[in-house]
Amino acid sequence: MPKTSVAKDRILTGMRPTGPLHLGHYVGALENWIKLQAKYDCHFLIADYQAFGDYADNIDKIRDSVIEVTIDWLSVGLDPQKTTFVVQSYVPEHAELSMLLSMITPKVLIDRNPTLKAESLLQKDISLGFYNYPASQVADILLSRANLVPVGEDQLPHIELTREIARKFNRMYGEIFALPNALLGRVPRLVGLDGKAKMSKSLGNCIYLSDDAQTVEKKVKKMFTDPTRLKSTDPGHIEGNVVFMYLDAFYPDQAELKNLKKQYKEGKLGDVTVKGILTEVLNKFLEPIREKRAYFQAHPELVREALLEGTSKAQKLAAHTMLEVRYAMKITGYEDIKNIKKIISK
Repeated sequence: MPKTSVAKDRILTGMRPTGPLHLGHYVGALENWIKLQAKYDCHFLIADYQAFGDYADNIDKIRDSVIEVTIDWLSVGLDPQKTTFVVQSYVPEHAELSMLLSMITPKVLIDRNPTLKAESLLQKDISLGFYNYPASQVADILLSRANLVPVGEDQLPHIELTREIARKFNRMYGEIFALPNALLGRVPRLVGLDGKAKMSKSLGNCIYLSDDAQTVEKKVKKMFTDPTRLKSTDPGHIEGNVVFMYLDAFYPDQAELKNLKKQYKEGKLGDVTVKGILTEVLNKFLEPIREKRAYFQAHPELVREALLEGTSKAQKLAAHTMLEVRYAMKITGYEDIKNIKKIISK
């Protein structure tokens, strides 16, 4: 008898299109996504609805960033032939499910979200839509019927919120949604060039995947090292040293890196030399990404094709999910569902 094919577990993850992607995105997410695309049914979401919370007055920035993010994805090796690229606003079911789930989501769960708390400190007058974005993320995950969600360390509370809302929906309306699990990347978080908690576009402490070699060199020169070190011959500290944090993430030979750390601690390796080594490592890593970026910039039709084909596939999945949700919630009758299924299947 022929072997029965086994469906792959589905992954849903994504990014808000608010500007170019940086090394923090790579080590915290993209590196992991590249490995996962061979093993799972990966759906990568460009969450442009959620970007409105920051740039509702600058829609052009969001539209441009949708293309920039897609080019970054293609340039690092995400393959639209193996995965599904989805633009959130092209699939209106994202907004519909978000609205329905918000009706059963206790406000206290949103108030507890640590990411929202941190953003609320930066923005005194956040919009209702921005406030509700954790619930919107829940809808994104559940709409795609994802089993796994690759996230950064700071996103783990979003996965727990998703599981909690899915459990509540299933109790109230029947078993519709599976409970997704989180997957962490190799480097959960990469600090900013200035030693801040993480890279941030708003703080200007990033090295972007699209930076040229000269820009990378200039940025590395400004990096924090060991503030207690007055001379290159003074014993250096590795802990909290931003340059070595980046070397930990990108240096290809860990045995060699161990020796560099030893020399630095013994005062045999200066900060200028260490920064030169990091510059070389980063530019060697980024060069093939730059080449692919140039190719896709010269072939915009391939970028559009990746977005439209993936989104079309996601639309069909979303439509079927919402049929089940509406029926479970008694919003749509059984006869309506049969008629709608006929339309979808055409």
